[in-house]
Amino acid sequence: MYEKFYGLKGKPFSLLPDPEFLYPSKKHRMALTLLEYGLMNQASFSVITGDIGTGKTTLIRQLLKQMERDMVVGLITNTHPSFGELLQWILMAFNIECGSRDKVEMYKTFMDFLIQQYAANRHTVLIVDEAQNMGPQALEELRMLSNINSEKDQVLQVILVGQPGLRENLRDPRLEQFAQRISVDYNLEPLSQEETREYIRHRLHIVAGSPDLFDDEACEAVFHYSGGIPRLVNLLCDTALVYGYAEQTARIGAPLIEDVARDKQKSKIVPLRQLASEAADDANKQVSEPPAGEKGWDASGPAGRKMRIAIASDSERQRNYLKMMLERSGLKVVATVPIGEEIIAQLNREQVDVLLMDLDEGAHRSHDLDRLIERVHSECSIPVLFNDSSSASTGGAITDLGRKLTLKLTSLIGRG
Repeated sequence: MYEKFYGLKGKPFSLLPDPEFLYPSKKHRMALTLLEYGLMNQASFSVITGDIGTGKTTLIRQLLKQMERDMVVGLITNTHPSFGELLQWILMAFNIECGSRDKVEMYKTFMDFLIQQYAANRHTVLIVDEAQNMGPQALEELRMLSNINSEKDQVLQVILVGQPGLRENLRDPRLEQFAQRISVDYNLEPLSQEETREYIRHRLHIVAGSPDLFDDEACEAVFHYSGGIPRLVNLLCDTALVYGYAEQTARIGAPLIEDVARDKQKSKIVPLRQLASEAADDANKQVSEPPAGEKGWDASGPAGRKMRIAIASDSERQRNYLKMMLERSGLKVVATVPIGEEIIAQLNREQVDVLLMDLDEGAHRSHDLDRLIERVHSECSIPVLFNDSSSASTGGAITDLGRKLTLKLTSLIGRG
């Protein structure tokens, strides 16, 4: 959608855990180094924790990408008790066939597999993602599975990845023996403000984008609302690029990030780390007040009805943009048409309150336009507001431009 407009080879802020986009922050480098150390030194258990969206899964994908060929890896992502027997999931993770669901039989099958791999000089690694869902019983079962060792080598290595709740689970007194076997333990913290800025630029670089596509103030705003959580950074930045494309904005600034954060906040779904400013909402409330001396009108129309707008522009993209912008500002767009005589057929005083005519690229700055406006006034008795499309490319936020047009439209109706 926006890739071509911004000259990007792909989506820089996808929510998928793609190791190609892994930003090597000091924290992520340390976590990856410790995991590599654990594998090289045959650590029985390695534990990586971090808040939701800090990049744990992406880190594991990178680890898998660079693992040696002599390693046999099984990955489990479903760890909730309702998913069933842990041993079944372990067998599935390593593609091990077992004709019985008897626990003793499954255990013996897995032990035979481990011994076979060791005899073939292959290391067996089990990675458990979302491990915070595992209770003491499941964790203790993992410990028992790791008891099969040779005199010098660890036959099974386990990497646990999960949210901070995993650390709390491992502090359970019943898991003291388990905790003593943890050789690697690291908590992945969010990015700092400087790291957030570099993270944004790093991901833009991967898709051949301009490092300055998001200015410093925008990066600071992203950090403010994301708290340095990479997944939230991706969500805010990706949405900002969609908004920027809609506004035809060449560079993303802080006001546009504010718009994104405010809209996400209104949805009450995305858990932003800071609440968006209410200043714009206050401004919207002021817009909703009727002009001085006018009764019965607000920004939505008479008696609370939404103001009905017809948009005329020769640019289909500009018509779509203005429609989105005005509807986001609480107005109702009932028609979008090219500039020409056919406008008259679309303008019914009972259905349209005002015509917004966009003079894109100056194509209709002529006497023909003057005659057309005279017909609109005389035949339809509908007021006309002119908009210069160049104002849409100045980098202002959608709600800022929307409020300005709403004020103009309300004032125009009041005079009409």
